[in-house]
Amino acid sequence: MTDRFVAAIDQGTTSSRCIIFNQDGAIVAVDQREHRQIFPRPGWVEHDPAEIWATVRAVVAQALDTAGLRADQLSALGITNQRETTVLWDRATGEPVHNAIVWQDTRTAALCAELGGADGQDRFREATGLPLASYFSGPKAAWLLDQVPGLRDRAERGEIAFGTIDSWLIWNLTGGPEGGVHVTDVTNASRTMLMNLRTLEWDTEILAAMRVPEAVLPEIRSSAEIYGTAVGGLAGVPVASALGDQQAAIFGQACFDPGTAKNTYGTGSFLLLNTGDRPVPSKSGLITTVGYKIGDESPVYCLEGSIAVTGALVQWFRDQLGIIGSAAEIETLAASVTDNGGAYVVPAFSGLYAPYWRADARGVITGLTRYVTKAHLARAVLEATSWQTREVVDAMYEDSGVRITTLKVDGGMTANGLLMQHQADVLGVPVIRPKVSETTCLGAAYAAGLATGVWSGTEELKAHWQREVEWVPRMEAETREREYGNWLKAVERSFGWEEPA
Repeated sequence: MTDRFVAAIDQGTTSSRCIIFNQDGAIVAVDQREHRQIFPRPGWVEHDPAEIWATVRAVVAQALDTAGLRADQLSALGITNQRETTVLWDRATGEPVHNAIVWQDTRTAALCAELGGADGQDRFREATGLPLASYFSGPKAAWLLDQVPGLRDRAERGEIAFGTIDSWLIWNLTGGPEGGVHVTDVTNASRTMLMNLRTLEWDTEILAAMRVPEAVLPEIRSSAEIYGTAVGGLAGVPVASALGDQQAAIFGQACFDPGTAKNTYGTGSFLLLNTGDRPVPSKSGLITTVGYKIGDESPVYCLEGSIAVTGALVQWFRDQLGIIGSAAEIETLAASVTDNGGAYVVPAFSGLYAPYWRADARGVITGLTRYVTKAHLARAVLEATSWQTREVVDAMYEDSGVRITTLKVDGGMTANGLLMQHQADVLGVPVIRPKVSETTCLGAAYAAGLATGVWSGTEELKAHWQREVEWVPRMEAETREREYGNWLKAVERSFGWEEPA
């Protein structure tokens, strides 16, 4: 039997990647390129959509070259992407009308407060599963329509297209101004705050409230189906999946059964719990979201705990403070001491996401004494990720009644054994990393392969999953709860720093 190959594009917050997988789900080739982070003002974060598209073309070409494959040897192409990042572009020229507004960007905080009115953050939660927050795409689109001169009129005339990064890439891959397909999948649509979680259609009442014209919106499709055929360097390859990056990771981790969970450690961290075919409303600060939808099958829903800053805190420690020269050095420095010396770092650089949703929070370092060294701070930086994850796991139990017994993990930070051990310690459950840790790309590839017959179904995909390493808890329960209490006190100190606009 001739091996079949599936390519996955992972367009992330800091870089674009292409990974080519074979039929066994093994990696054949990888290429990755960073793109710029643009910071026009404090709290504002932008990307250049044209630069993103250029990096995507480059990594796909290089991955094919590394694998020694031609485009016509690919059975399918899947896409996974940074989710809430928002692009508006001219349908006729394909030119973006403004830089993309990134998910971390906080410029819409005042608009969200205005939209909330007397109902506050919960105004659209029943329909969308989301709190009104600057994180999501709908308010970002509304802000652009109001702030870019003449854009609203052009949008209402149907001249402008809106999309998250998946839509931007699919449109360009399938022809752009020359017949490009304008679609999104249910997972990305569920992060706009414009889609009804139960009908999986754009919600006309919310569109009216946010003043987002329906004419700009993509068609909502499933996560695994053929949207169109690529042109250019990938001519003839079916573009057959789209999943927001965290949903792609839960797919790649084979968390297909209710009660299974994964955490992805990247720029931020995102813990998803499969709740089956019903959306579970959250009363504990979590997000109710679509996990995935395969073709005509029923959608699968998840509870999600979104943590804004985890890996980005290590980058800050490296780039802004200059204490380490590379991200990998933080483990060695942190391991040179046995604890955090009483110091805690709360990385609320752009407010706090789950379970607080506090736009007024800002980062703090607490518990400082003259005893504290840069090594203690390094340890506190790492521990901030596992404490934030603990808060999310507790909230999931409150909402679902499901107590996680193991946590599957993926993402770049899982290479840090000290962090993963601390994560197991503060959760009190084993933490497991799979053999293929690139689960985001793998999930996009799996979905595209399901849509094109490379794989027969989720049972076959489950059989591919293998553990590589497992960390088991070693911390005493009394120590765990005492340190968690200190963490919660530190989080409280971060509240109220940013005054409302």
